[in-house]
Amino acid sequence: MKITVLTENCAGSVFLAEHGLSYLIEHKGETILFDTGHTDVFIKNASKLGINIQKEVNKVVLSHGHWDHGDGLKYLQNKTLIAHPNAFIKRFRKNETANIGLSLPKSELKQKFNLVLKEEPYYISDSVVFLGQIPRLNDFEAKETPFLDEFGKPDFVIDDSAIAIVQNKELVIITGCSHSGICNIISYAQKVTGINKVRLVIGGFHLKHNNQQTINTINFLKNNNINSIYPSHCTALPALAAFYINFNIEQLKTGMILNF
Repeated sequence: MKITVLTENCAGSVFLAEHGLSYLIEHKGETILFDTGHTDVFIKNASKLGINIQKEVNKVVLSHGHWDHGDGLKYLQNKTLIAHPNAFIKRFRKNETANIGLSLPKSELKQKFNLVLKEEPYYISDSVVFLGQIPRLNDFEAKETPFLDEFGKPDFVIDDSAIAIVQNKELVIITGCSHSGICNIISYAQKVTGINKVRLVIGGFHLKHNNQQTINTINFLKNNNINSIYPSHCTALPALAAFYINFNIEQLKTGMILNF
């Protein structure tokens, strides 16, 4: 398996960076684009690596419907787009009027892509599963939200999802922002696949502080014997520092290639 970091908040070497996330996943003949960031940075960085996204990618997975994960979709077309049905609503930060959802409406995306919208787990291949809507079962994640939906109601980003990949009877879990909670995501991936051993977790953890939630997350990872983690994107410095102390993490940068 190979994961290539096409978009991240931090630039590596000759590569561009932006506030966003996009990974290219290659596994057992499948080439899947996970998120697109919010500009064409993912395409430009892929080109620097000799990757032609337009030709080599047929399937795109959208982790959730926020601009920094899906506005790059405007630079793609004629592909299968896998997402939660709720990913296309307008959404806002409280006391702000700018839409932080996707800039392209569902009607236009439907013309550009073959939409596969799933609340339930959806197997992209026999070993790669889009988890769909994540049950929020623990008592320390996804309890508050700074967002409102297009109807003015609290938006808990129920469309937030992830990918679980089975390899050698272990799981690799890839997440965009973990609005549903990274521990909830891991638990659900274990339940859906029936595999408890987690080899690696990569993506945004949406932890901003070294607070009780971060401590609980660290304890959860340790209790599940998960030592290989790459928290990135929306994981703020205080939380990253706590992960570094406990797991000696490496910072993700654009252009990085991870092989497993």
